[in-house]
Amino acid sequence: MKLDHGLPETPHIDIPGQAASRSDQPPDGWRLWWLAIRPKTLTISVAPVVAGTALAWADAGQMDPRPFIASLLGALAIQAGTNLHNDVGDALRGGDQPLRQGPPRVTALGWASPERVRRAALVSFALAALVGLYLVWLGGLPILGLGLASLVAGWAYSGGPKPIAYTPLGEVFVIAFFGIGAVGGTYFLQTGGLTGQSILAGIALGAIAAAVLLANNYRDMEPDRLAGRRTLAIRVGGEASKAVYALLMLAPLALLASPMGPSGGWLCLGAAPMALWLIRRFATEIRGPGFNAILASTARLQLLVAALMALGLML
Repeated sequence: MKLDHGLPETPHIDIPGQAASRSDQPPDGWRLWWLAIRPKTLTISVAPVVAGTALAWADAGQMDPRPFIASLLGALAIQAGTNLHNDVGDALRGGDQPLRQGPPRVTALGWASPERVRRAALVSFALAALVGLYLVWLGGLPILGLGLASLVAGWAYSGGPKPIAYTPLGEVFVIAFFGIGAVGGTYFLQTGGLTGQSILAGIALGAIAAAVLLANNYRDMEPDRLAGRRTLAIRVGGEASKAVYALLMLAPLALLASPMGPSGGWLCLGAAPMALWLIRRFATEIRGPGFNAILASTARLQLLVAALMALGLML
């Protein structure tokens, strides 16, 4: 996905005009692929699994480490594959232009050929599928449906005739698959069912993951418009994007701390100072490379919220 990242998504050069010099000294080996999968926001895959497992432990009184580890590995593989597929897809569609302000994209900079990046994406998806087969053995047909939908959505995010990444639906995609699907699927694997609280937790954590994507797309509004994208940030405009970001950051804390939320969910309010600080930065920072730090910090906030929720459940 366009999540870096990000999910959830970090495009390409930090300062326009530096692509040539940086392309002269590309990373190699594992460093190249570590950069390509956009590690700073891979926590977007970790947080929902932690939250779903913690909820299941609180409700069932026990936790099976097998689906926890497998869910974590599968979620990371799907996100890595989505990010790699997006890397090559954007480059071939002309979406990664020199005006983009994010960290490097390996295909656009010529550090890896489209064929290599595409193969790496397929390897990641294949790994996710193998892990998924094990999870299907544990969880049955509902997990099969979720796994197949996740793989198709990962491809459709930046592939096909009308990629999700080029529409205003990217944030909805993130909430659905990196929130509700990830938390709910993890919870189901541990308990064999779903609860209203597991779905609510999925919406809350998915909303913060969507804020990561919104930060990315807000930063790149001008080059994305030139590339033919019509992201949510472009559709609603700069000022409205600030309000949407604030909503995506604060509504989850209110939901988790409400009577509908999990036991001990009030602890999630401990993340409010960081959320307010990021909202202020989003509203005042000039669009550009400075938003890369906002994007990464938003991903860290999601992990913090998941950890606080887990702590509240244990207490």
